Amino acid sequence: MTMTADTQLEGPPVSWHTDPGPELTVVIPTKNERDNIAVLYRRLCATLQGLNWEAIFVDDDSDDGTPEIVRNLARQDRRVRLVHRIGRRGLSSACIEGIQASSSPYVAVMDADLQHDETLLPKMLETIRSEPVDIVVGSRYVAGGSIDQWNSQRALLSDLATRIGRRALNISIMDPMSGFFMVRREAFQAAIRKLSAVGFKILIDLFASSPQGLRARELPYTFSPRHAGESKMDSVVGLEYLMLLADKLVGHLVPIRFVIFTLVGSTGVISHLLALWILLRVFQLPFTASQSIATVLAMIGNFVLNNLVTYHDQRLSGFAFLKGLASFLAICSFGFAANVSIASLLYSDQRATWWLAGLAGAAMSAVWNYSVTSVLTWGTR
Repeated sequence: MTMTADTQLEGPPVSWHTDPGPELTVVIPTKNERDNIAVLYRRLCATLQGLNWEAIFVDDDSDDGTPEIVRNLARQDRRVRLVHRIGRRGLSSACIEGIQASSSPYVAVMDADLQHDETLLPKMLETIRSEPVDIVVGSRYVAGGSIDQWNSQRALLSDLATRIGRRALNISIMDPMSGFFMVRREAFQAAIRKLSAVGFKILIDLFASSPQGLRARELPYTFSPRHAGESKMDSVVGLEYLMLLADKLVGHLVPIRFVIFTLVGSTGVISHLLALWILLRVFQLPFTASQSIATVLAMIGNFVLNNLVTYHDQRLSGFAFLKGLASFLAICSFGFAANVSIASLLYSDQRATWWLAGLAGAAMSAVWNYSVTSVLTWGTR
């Protein structure tokens, strides 16, 4: 359909010839998926033939040439778009940015590794058009669906995570861990301000964040083996899932990232006291020197753990790691003087034993460290 609009600006009338935007957007988060992009694009073209669609690839700064491949496709086909994220990471947040970059009334989310069955997309679109549902989920756990060639350990872990998520957040669908679904724009917009954007399971976040509850329909599909590249699943992914559940349960009371930061800080206190004991008892150093060294070692340890766990989605590496470490130490140094001064005063005046003096000093800068480093070191607001 072509529309013509005339308006008087300066000089002769100007005409705009416009085509309607896409009805369906397929959002595809990527990280080092170069060998899968062209294959997925060809499959989408074949499957969605006759539909008004677009594909938005949201790339987390891949270093294997994935963004360049998507850009080349976009030059040939305006239905392909790229959102290239620098300094941000995480599948859930990538999906959110991709959906927000579109204006389609219906949005599908799927992985780039070809494990999701793209031939289900037309049926998902037909279902969400014709039935009173907010979301259509590609499900591995309803009749007709399967997980194909998973080993028993991965199948067990997936089943356990699914059961925990369903019970903890009171979600009724069989596969809340699915990464393959289609949602109405208005349903997504209603939930967006409560989304945690933590970890890799956007669907369970969407269900838990929806203010009215989502009317859902599950369609079976077979979860296929990865086509190319390496799986992004690791132990930290499991931790992120637990962080997401915790955030949905208690995040309205206290930020879950602060809870994790505090737990990491607790390990720092233990390492601080251990180092202090060794420096005092084994190396026979003066207390002030021992406290100073132990504090610096604890700060370095805290930075490394926070970078790996608390800020996994914004993990610093290479030169950025060294720059972040310098930033972290500089910020924490403001609490360093109070730390050492308070601990030394308590110890020298015999107001406290060595461990209590050390503990009091270590606690001085905790809140300052979290609030400032979260913004200046990892860029979180």
